[in-house]
Amino acid sequence: MAPTVSLVNKLKVQLKLSISRLRMVQQKDSAKVKQQRRDMAQLIEAGKVQSARIRVENIIRTDITTELHEILELYCELLLARSQLLESQVSSSNTTTSATSGMLDPALEEAVRSIIYAAPRTEIKELHTVRALLVEKFGKEVALASMEGEGVAERVVKKLRVETPKEELVEAYMAEIAKFYGKSKKEEEREALAKATTPKKLGPQSPLRVVPPSPSTDNVAPRLKLPGSAAAKIAKTEATKKPPAKKEDGLGKIPDVDELARRFAELKR
Repeated sequence: MAPTVSLVNKLKVQLKLSISRLRMVQQKDSAKVKQQRRDMAQLIEAGKVQSARIRVENIIRTDITTELHEILELYCELLLARSQLLESQVSSSNTTTSATSGMLDPALEEAVRSIIYAAPRTEIKELHTVRALLVEKFGKEVALASMEGEGVAERVVKKLRVETPKEELVEAYMAEIAKFYGKSKKEEEREALAKATTPKKLGPQSPLRVVPPSPSTDNVAPRLKLPGSAAAKIAKTEATKKPPAKKEDGLGKIPDVDELARRFAELKR
């Protein structure tokens, strides 16, 4: 058996790597399922119910796998947080397998046994390494008992069962997906139509005049013409002020014949 400090340190490193890997796989599967749900909603809308029913089983299986990865991630975090218990157990254990098996702390038992049971049924290589280190630490007897389901969490065993989804679950998935994506699509269309109106701030400031087909916009049209009428009033007031300036007599103005005759008469006097 490997030295105590070396084995526990290796286990810590592999637990951290397993957590990162599990989170990455969960994000990837979530994005994949999201696209699959959209595709299935389109099949239902097109009337291809049988094709949608087959695809929904894949969605259910992916969801179950994601839930399993979440559980295993929590178990890895638990072992990492309680690594001091691992060190104390290893340091106080004997070199024999039976003694090591008897030192499995109840606070770690469910996590250890569940990882040993579930790891070979997953594609997470880092988790396989964690399992090997746990088997090396606690012995083959613990590993064999765990593989038979002893001390393994029931929810882990349930997630790993290979069985066809129940008809009720399939129908519930199809109804929920059709309801969610059908409503969201209609709501998006309604919101787009509701937003297709003339912006109030754009009318007075823009030379373009947009008249949307919605009847509610007919009440907005007079408001858009207000700036033009105000500008016309200003132009009229300026026009009324300019004519008096033309009546003013200046030195540069050419006098008419009567005015010249009057001036000559005054000079003769």
